[in-house]
Amino acid sequence: MFTDEVGHRLSPNTVYHNCKRLVASIGLPEARLHDLRHSYAVASLRAGDDIKTVQSNLGHHTAAFTLDVYGHVTEEMKRASAERMEKFIQGISGT
Repeated sequence: MFTDEVGHRLSPNTVYHNCKRLVASIGLPEARLHDLRHSYAVASLRAGDDIKTVQSNLGHHTAAFTLDVYGHVTEEMKRASAERMEKFIQGISGT
């Protein structure tokens, strides 16, 4: 939900049109508001935010739902973590 400066709810059309205008004004390709929400969630996870924080920020009812939707990101993070750990072990074992 988006509100104006005094807390009144903005209409979906107002939000939609202002989002389109802002996205165009900064030179991004056409994007829906939901696309920006998805981009935020992915960036948040990749930056290291825990799943409960992302769940809360997105307003999802459960962390399980957030993981269902963004699980592909956490899988990428697991692979990257495994690769970092492998390099670390190789570094200390001298292999």
